[in-house]
Amino acid sequence: MYLVCGEALFDFFSQDDAGGQASKVNFKAIAGGSPFNVAVGLRRLGVDSALFGGLSTDYLGRRLQQVLQDEGVRPDYLVDFAAPTTLAMVAVGANGSPHYSFRGEGCADRQLSLTHLPTLGPEVRGLHFGSFSLVVQPIADTLLALVQRESGKRLISLDPNVRLNPEPNIDLWRERIATLVPLADLIKVSDEDLSLLYPEQDPARVIEGWLQHRCQVVFLTRGGEGATVFSRAHGSWSVPASSVKIADTVGAGDTFQAALITWLTEHELDSVEGVQHLSREQIDGMLRFAVQAAALTCSKTGPDLPYRHQLT
Repeated sequence: MYLVCGEALFDFFSQDDAGGQASKVNFKAIAGGSPFNVAVGLRRLGVDSALFGGLSTDYLGRRLQQVLQDEGVRPDYLVDFAAPTTLAMVAVGANGSPHYSFRGEGCADRQLSLTHLPTLGPEVRGLHFGSFSLVVQPIADTLLALVQRESGKRLISLDPNVRLNPEPNIDLWRERIATLVPLADLIKVSDEDLSLLYPEQDPARVIEGWLQHRCQVVFLTRGGEGATVFSRAHGSWSVPASSVKIADTVGAGDTFQAALITWLTEHELDSVEGVQHLSREQIDGMLRFAVQAAALTCSKTGPDLPYRHQLT
C-alpha cells in the first residue's frame, strides 16, 4: 500500500458563458489537489493507496471524502477539521496549461500537526509527498517530520509541484525542497518547477546535484516535449510525448507520478532496495508507461485519469 500525503481540495474551472452575458461567470467544480489526484490515480491503476490529509466537515469536504470512498482510497489516515475546504480557481490557457488562484488560508487541508502523525504498519510500502502542503503551515512541518522519520525505511517519492499562489515566497520553497531532496529515493519534477526554483541554472546540473544524495532516479517532465530520466547508475535519456488531441493538462503530472509508483508496485520493486537496483531497461519501462498514462489524462478521448469528479 502506498500512502500519499498532502492536500485535497476543489478546483473551480471558469467556463465561457454560453448566453453571452459579460457579467456572468460559470464554474465547473472538480475534486482535486495533487496528492488527492495521485491517491486516486493509484487506485485507478490498480494500486492500494491511502491519503494522509485533512478534510473539512463542510459540504465540500464531505464530497471529497465520498469521492475517495467511491474510488477505494483507504480512509485510515484522513483527519477531520471544522475548517473550510480549500478552493483553487483554475483558468485553462489556449495550450491547455492551467493557471491557478488559491483560496486556502486557514483551511482544513493545512491543519495537520505533529500530533496527527500516524503510526505506520508494514503494509505501507512507500510514501509520496508533494505540492503546496510542503510549504504551508502547520502541515509543512508535519510532513517534514514524517519524511525524516521514514526515510531509509520505506520508499520515499517527491514531486515539488511548485504553486506560488498558496505560498509566493520562492526562497521558502527552495529551502524546503533542499531539505527534502536528500531524504527522497525517487523524484519527479517538471521543467516549470525548475524554472521557478532555479531560473538561472541548467536543469540537468540541478538534477545531477540531487543525485549526489540518496535519490536514485529523477524524472523531468517537459509537457509536449516529452520527459527525460536521470539515473545515478545509468545516465540520462529522453522519450517523446505521446501524440494526443489535448483537452487540458490538469492532473497529467499527477497521473505520471501515479504511473511511476504503479510500475514499481507491479514489478515488486516498490522499496528502497528495489529502486536502488533498477536496470536501465526497467527505468525506461517506467518512463514510457508514465508518459503514456499522462497523455491519456490530457486527451479529449482518453479515460478520466486520475480524477475528473465534478461537483453536482
